[in-house]
This record gives sequence, structure tokens and C-alpha cells, in this order.
Amino acid sequence: MNLELTGADIAFQDEVRAFLADHLTPALRQAGRRATSVFMDKDYSLAWQRILHQRGWAAPSWPAQYGGPGWGDMQRYIFAAECARAGAPSLAPMGLRMVGPVIMGYGSPEQKAHYLPRILSGEDYWCQGYSEPGAGSDLAALQLAAARDGDDYVLTGSKIWTTHAHWANRMFCLARTQRGGKPQAGITFLLLDMAAPGITVRPIITLAGDHEVNAVFFDGVRVPASGRLGDENSGWTVAKYLLEFERGGGSAAGLRVALDRLRRMAAEECSDEGSPLIDDGDFSAKLAAAAIALDAIEMTEHRVLAALASGQPPGPASSMLKVQGTELMQRLDEIALEALGAYAWVDQPEARAPGANVDYVGPEHGLVTTARYLNDRAASIYGGSNEVQRNIMARLVLGL
Repeated sequence: MNLELTGADIAFQDEVRAFLADHLTPALRQAGRRATSVFMDKDYSLAWQRILHQRGWAAPSWPAQYGGPGWGDMQRYIFAAECARAGAPSLAPMGLRMVGPVIMGYGSPEQKAHYLPRILSGEDYWCQGYSEPGAGSDLAALQLAAARDGDDYVLTGSKIWTTHAHWANRMFCLARTQRGGKPQAGITFLLLDMAAPGITVRPIITLAGDHEVNAVFFDGVRVPASGRLGDENSGWTVAKYLLEFERGGGSAAGLRVALDRLRRMAAEECSDEGSPLIDDGDFSAKLAAAAIALDAIEMTEHRVLAALASGQPPGPASSMLKVQGTELMQRLDEIALEALGAYAWVDQPEARAPGANVDYVGPEHGLVTTARYLNDRAASIYGGSNEVQRNIMARLVLGL
């Protein structure tokens, strides 16, 4: 792929930069800087999504026929990079990047007409019902029962680690409609209303002290069969298609910003000898190794974007990105903790909240460092653990 910017690319980059300068408010920028997770607080992510939706930019990867901008891979790369550099809040991925593309691929005309505009506008805010207490990365072991009763499925069971279920009004969910045979068989993909009677959402507080994930319980919840995506008992195929988008999203631009932020931190913090930490040979070597790994991730992302641009799913390359991206993110978190020193031990969740007027201890760049580290420990587990991704690559790439 030719990575040189053409004149049209440069003009588009200037257009994006001007738009961000005009529409990113100080509150939105602060929310982006103080985010401790890839999942932003709903109030800020939806506020930014509505601004982007007015411009037609809320879903960079969507084709024009479904309300997207119809951008090419280089335009999407430029847009993601500029949003990351500007500190824009991230948008909730469950609707725009995950279930939206799957509805395009597997939904009926009625489902597309109903759901896709509501995803773009933010009217529907989605959560993902995949993991269960006994079926995390081993997704085929899920047990949530969906018994057919006339025109409905009746759901009984539970899901866990359900991000933003306490805010979502919609869920895309995997449920077992048939038992026996291969564990991947008998799974059906359902779209459901979180206000349906029988759904209970209970919070799970993370190590970082955040309420981001939840346990969700289903007690005889009725889901209309019209909410099924794809054929009954074919949900595993739909789920694999969706996971390619979950694992293959662009992360290099955000990692580049994190590395630049880490360099600035190292320039301000001191080594044991009292000189700037960035001048320490051992520390600089860690930054250089991270930069090399990031270059490799950028090349892999371009390969995925090229596949998508030609109408092909990202395939096993998305698993490679999942492993590379999450492990580098965790490495950057660890280096940041080392740079922060004693201030890494200070827990001040009230001060790091967007819009907070609480005095904080230590440098501002240390407000979210530890919370990010703790939250990102889960990154190599969610979306399919990195061990699972390595198995996929071994089978599909190496033929093992």
C-alpha cells in the first residue's frame, strides 16, 4: 500500500483538523485526556457522536448507502489519527463498529432500515451479551437458553462483563437454541430491548474503581423472533464475523498519542540522578522498542484496511492486531508507571473525573496513569483472549 499522502489526502487532513478545532469543546477535550478506558462515559461519547453525525462522520467505516461518509482506507486512517491527536473522546464501539456492520452483512432489509439510522444518531446505545460466568474466552461454551415459544424466544440465564449494560437500551446477544453436537452449533444471534421485563443489571466495580462492566440476568425474558440476526442456530457464524470487527479496529493512532504522551512525561520527570528521565539510556531503550513495535502495528492495520476496502473481511490479521495492539498498550502503561514513580500510588478518582474541580496530588499527567494501567489489564482478555488469538493465527496462518 502506498502510504504517501496525495494532494487530496492533505486537503482532507486540513478539513478534519479545522473541523476538530471548531467543534471539540474544552469539556470534550478534557474528557478525552482523562479517559481510563477505550469506553468513554456515555454523556461525552454521545455528545461527540451527535456532533459528528451532523457532519456525516459518526461512522467512518460505513458505506454511504447506510449513512456513512463512504471514505477510503486512507481517509479513515487520517480521520482516526487526527481525532487521536486532538484528544477527541472515543465513540462507543458496540453499535458503530460492531453490531452495525454485522446488521449490514446479515440483517434483513427491515432490520437495516430500523436499526442503522438509530445507531448513527445515538438513539440506540448498545451493549454486547457474549461472555458468561462459565464461558468467557471459550465463547462456544455459553449456556444462556433461548427456548422458542411461538413468535418469541424466552431467555433464561446470565451474561457477565457486559460493558455499559447499565446505560444501554439495546443488546446484541448470543444464546443457545439447540443442545447436542458441536458446541458451536445451536447458537443464535439476537437483538433485544434492555427494557424487556425479566432483565436485571448488577454493577461490577473494576480494579481501577470504575463502574464500566456489569452482570446481566435473564429471567424468562421474551425476545421477538424478528430480533434474530441470521438463521436460527447459525449465530456462531454471525459472531465470528462480528469479532473480526471488534478485534480489527484501528488502534495505532491512539497508541502513537500514548507514546508521545509518555515521551513528554519522561521529559518532565527526573531519574534517580536528577536528570530528565528521557535522557536515561535504559529508559530511552524501552521507548525505542515500543516505537518499533508501534510501526509494525501500523503496517498490520494498513493490511486490514486494504482487505476491508476490497470487500474482504480482515480475517486472521485482525487476531494479529488484537495481540499486538493490546500487549503494546499494556507495555506503555507499565513504562508510564515507572516514569511516574511514587505518584503512581496515589488514587484520586474524584479528581480525574471530567469537569471535576477537585485539587489533585502530583502532576496532572499522573491523574489517570494507574487507572489506565489497571483497566487495560483486561485488554488482552476481552474480545477473545490473546491466547485464543494465537491459536487462530496458528491454525489459519501457519496451518498447525
